[in-house]
Amino acid sequence: MELSDLNAFVAIVEKGSLTGAARYLGRSLQSVSRSLAALERDIDAQLVQRTTRRSSPTEAGIALHRRLKAGLTEIEIGKAEASSRSNQVSGRLSITASSAFAPAFVVPAISTFLHSYPKVEVDLDLSDRYVDLVKSPFDLAIRIGGKLDSTLRSRPLAELRSVTFGAPKYFARKGRPTRPEQLSRHQCIVRAGSREENAWRFTVSGKLKTVNVSGRFRTTSAVAANEAAVLGLGIANGPFWQVRPLVDQNYVELVLTRFAPPAVTVHAVWSAAKKLPVSAELLIDFLAKRLQAERL
Repeated sequence: MELSDLNAFVAIVEKGSLTGAARYLGRSLQSVSRSLAALERDIDAQLVQRTTRRSSPTEAGIALHRRLKAGLTEIEIGKAEASSRSNQVSGRLSITASSAFAPAFVVPAISTFLHSYPKVEVDLDLSDRYVDLVKSPFDLAIRIGGKLDSTLRSRPLAELRSVTFGAPKYFARKGRPTRPEQLSRHQCIVRAGSREENAWRFTVSGKLKTVNVSGRFRTTSAVAANEAAVLGLGIANGPFWQVRPLVDQNYVELVLTRFAPPAVTVHAVWSAAKKLPVSAELLIDFLAKRLQAERL
């Protein structure tokens, strides 16, 4: 049931004919006729009695019109208020975010947000360095994990999972581990210089457990580690948001999913000493809804 079909029906009743409704709505007669037919088909009842010169609502049509009129009026008022608010919100937002995470997930959300709020501008700084939000000019930071102190305010946006994965051809040769401790018998792709490096974390019997891993291939690059996994060099470990395209294309498969460690939270963070602009509050709401709908 489309909103355009409901509007067409209300116009037919109020204008007394399909022709009058078409003229009022700026639509073709055929289009209005199709809308009425579609609505009657959905409701499974005749709503309008048609004659060559006039269309009159049936008893069912009168009852439906009475209910629809108030609802459609509220919808139009809501749309007008939303449009008015979007045109009132303005200003420039300065945001800093992760150079790896933001292009894939923050930038698409900002793009949609800017379409809804045409008077808002965004300056986005992509950097993995720590930014002091109290001393810097940034309105907002999008941060993954980390501790927050009393000088900052924050809002959680989404939970980011860590996953263990490998190529189907690797598992065909070496088998699939079913428990974390079995990784000692596998070639593991080590992220040199990372916090976890040779020690991967898992949840075993409700407790966090560290498993030491090793392998013939080490790299400082997440992209290189993921590609090595695709090529069958071994089993890798990393954030699911980095690996999702490879999983979706069946280049790699997840293992040990029931032993996944606690998720890491991505936050919107700002200085407690600064008043958050209305545009920033709206963007945070938008980011939270958008990111929570993603498979992260």
